[in-house]
Parts: sequence; C-alpha cells; structure tokens
Amino acid sequence: MSSKEQINMNALPSHIAIIMDGNGRWAKEKGRLRVFGHQNGVKAVRDTVEAAAELGIQHLTLYAFSTENWNRPKFEVSALMELLVATISKETKTLMENNIRLNAIGDLSQLPKSCYDELQVAMEKTKGNSRMTLHLALSYSARWELTNAAKLIATKVKDNLLAIEDINENVIADCLTTKGFPDPELLIRTSGEYRISNFLLWQIAYAELYFTDKLWPDFRSTDLYDAIVDFQNRERRFGMTSEQVSV
Repeated sequence: MSSKEQINMNALPSHIAIIMDGNGRWAKEKGRLRVFGHQNGVKAVRDTVEAAAELGIQHLTLYAFSTENWNRPKFEVSALMELLVATISKETKTLMENNIRLNAIGDLSQLPKSCYDELQVAMEKTKGNSRMTLHLALSYSARWELTNAAKLIATKVKDNLLAIEDINENVIADCLTTKGFPDPELLIRTSGEYRISNFLLWQIAYAELYFTDKLWPDFRSTDLYDAIVDFQNRERRFGMTSEQVSV
C-alpha cells in the first residue's frame, strides 16, 4: 500500500508548514552554482503545492526567504529575487486553475519593487480562490514578527486603546502576520537539519515536527504523503495525558 493510500482523509492537518532546505547542497553535489539548486527547487514547490491542494490541505506555508538570507552574497540574493518574480508571474495561472489563493507573510517592504509589485498582483488575482491558501514567508523571521507584534501592542497601550492587564495570547496572535489563519499542525524540514531556523516560533508551539534527509529539489508528493502518514500515527496530547486524550 502506498503512503498516499495510507492517509486518513478525515484526519488531515489543516495547516502544513515547510522549511525548504538543501538547494545549495543539492547544486554543489552536481558541481553547479547554488542558484541552480534554487531553480530546481521550484519543481518541488509546484509538486508539493498541487499534492497538498489535491488532498484537501487548507493552508500550506513555505519558508521561501528569511530576513537572515539578505546577508547572503549579493549575486545569490539578486538571482533569488529574479527567480521569485519569474516564478510568481509564471505560476499565477496555475494557482487560478487550481483555485489556490496566494498570501505572503514577512517584512515585505524590504523586497525589491519588481518583486513586491508582482507579488501584490498575484495576491489580488487569487484572493477569491478558496480551495487552499498558499502562504509564502518572504523576508520573514519569527523574531522580527514577535518584535513587530510587541511594538504594535505597546503602541495600542500608549494610545489608551489597550490595557496592560488585557494583554493575552489572543491579543498577541492578532498582531502576528498569520492573524486569521490556524497554526500549523505539521512542520516539515528537508535536508537532514534539525533546526527551526527562526520560523513561526509562536505558531508551532504544538506542531508535530517531521525531518527528512531529502534535499528540497528532490522533495516530491510522495515525501509529503510520508510526512502526513507519520503525523497521523502520532498521539497529540497538548499537555494532557494519554488517558485524557483517549476519553
């Protein structure tokens, strides 16, 4: 029985987040520049997005570019931005055909104008789609997000719009870039690294973590199915005992 056939369609995670790692190593193994790995990583994105939508996953978040990635060599950053623009432009039609909405989280003001504009156009075109929402984390880091949330809350308190004693988890969540979306239930990281890399630190408090040795350009729908099957075979207790969960 294939991993896809083992999936319980009545117990799918509503939100899957993926740290797409390993493009550079994949290219190096083939004696090519890192950019070659990023280019081939697009194929993995397409396959994963289509597979998730077909299954009925409601939200898929991909860690595409972190705030720390701005420190990479200028050539690589420039190539990544050009690739991002080209990919968004090319794939918007596919998103429309598959009824997938595109959303972006992160410090988008830091993106080059051409990239920012293309992103806004794609999000506007797909905003009415309802099959699945694809979230791209661009110029994103959890520490940036939490710092920004703290500033927003402090401003509300300063302006007498919020009392300190009223600050709770819901207030903080409403100041995050993921406001209005469910937290990820499953976090996948490729390339054999066991790190969270400053990604959705608040949101993954109770997410199940799944690590695979596959480098991102080699990641395909079957790997997504494997991760979901693994997720469904775990007992999620949320701080309770096994006996409490089984009641």
